[in-house]
Amino acid sequence: MGKRVLGAEPRWLAARACLGVLDRGQALDGVLSDLLQSLESSRDRSLGRRLAHAVLRDWPALNHLLGQLLERTPRRRDRPVWFVLAVGLAELRQAREPAPAVVHAAVESIRLAGLGRLSGLVNGVLRQFIRRRSELEGALPDDPVIRHGYPNWLIRLLQEDWPDDWIRILEQGNQPPPLWLRVNRHYWTRDEACRALIEAGHACRAPDELPDAICLKQRAAVSRLPGFVEGGLSVQDGAAQMVVEYLDPGDGDRVLDACSAPGGKSAHILERADVELTAVDIDPERLADVASTLERLRLSARLVAGDATRPEDWWDGQPFDRILIDAPCSATGVIRRHPDIRWLRSQADIQALVRTQTLMVDKLWPLLAPGGILVYSTCSVLAAENRLQAQSLVERHDALEVLEHDELPGRPQRPGRQLLPGDRDLDGFYHLAVRRLHAG
Repeated sequence: MGKRVLGAEPRWLAARACLGVLDRGQALDGVLSDLLQSLESSRDRSLGRRLAHAVLRDWPALNHLLGQLLERTPRRRDRPVWFVLAVGLAELRQAREPAPAVVHAAVESIRLAGLGRLSGLVNGVLRQFIRRRSELEGALPDDPVIRHGYPNWLIRLLQEDWPDDWIRILEQGNQPPPLWLRVNRHYWTRDEACRALIEAGHACRAPDELPDAICLKQRAAVSRLPGFVEGGLSVQDGAAQMVVEYLDPGDGDRVLDACSAPGGKSAHILERADVELTAVDIDPERLADVASTLERLRLSARLVAGDATRPEDWWDGQPFDRILIDAPCSATGVIRRHPDIRWLRSQADIQALVRTQTLMVDKLWPLLAPGGILVYSTCSVLAAENRLQAQSLVERHDALEVLEHDELPGRPQRPGRQLLPGDRDLDGFYHLAVRRLHAG
């Protein structure tokens, strides 16, 4: 019980999660989903997640400070101490808890790691930082990598693509995001949902331009929200919900969601119109997530485990009225939700993703019926995946009309529209809608 009060478990969990991301290249959500099950308290789970995010958002500065505070790098078997110290430094820099309590909890967490012989080291390093904080932080290099907490390659790309906005993009990526919800029209109206949320004590707003979206002003336990368990609400950022506005599905349409996992956009399409939906994903395990999403909302679709760049393996030969390509991308527009992305991606990954996106568009374009609409979207802010990719698409396929949708939020890119992280409290997203004019 004493250790639980001290908060050693969530701090050790955060250290292990960061070790998994930074040393082993594991995705944070996957690491946390396993580790969080070991914590009984929702407060501890929230703390563990928050501290893991804090370390990943500030890793270059924390890593540099540790290099200044430690006389030598720990041996490989002692590697966890580096991350326990990083969690402690991140918490001391945030100053949300009394410094002695942070140090005490860090010492207890290294004991939980089975490295009690290093407890004196942890205690000494953190106390040294407290004494020398002004000196050490004042000596941090004046480097955007350390100042903003991003890899240099990504900073360079953002400077090239967004010369007037790159600092804001980086800063927004380090801010905790709001909680966006999507209303299931089959269950209730948005006004009814808002009233239920307000009665339950949740201040919210419902933007006119996003007819199914509700934004909560404060984070909340999703499973306890009114209507969530019954399928009346889903968690989905407003920028992702905009896909349906571009797709504009109608009753009776044949619709293809080409990269459907985890199923939020498929569900939204089915909530908006009575369509015949085919949801494709290359990963059978992730396709199971789509099935779970639809089951919770009492919706149905044809689920296909298949490669969107090889439609000949799964297509029935009947054209689609609507095709959604929510393309695999760098996810640089949702770093505020997934701070590990900046450390798990490389510039070489962007080049490979662009090739896959291009192939996907070219392979799926022939499946679209004349008069049908194809929507290309990413949760990226990089021009190579968005504006330049869209320009290439339009040049390669001349039998199309670009649908600009100037009434929707976003910065005109001609073609398409780009949301940057934080624009109207939304994630970074790109959307392009085109109509096929005729076959050929």
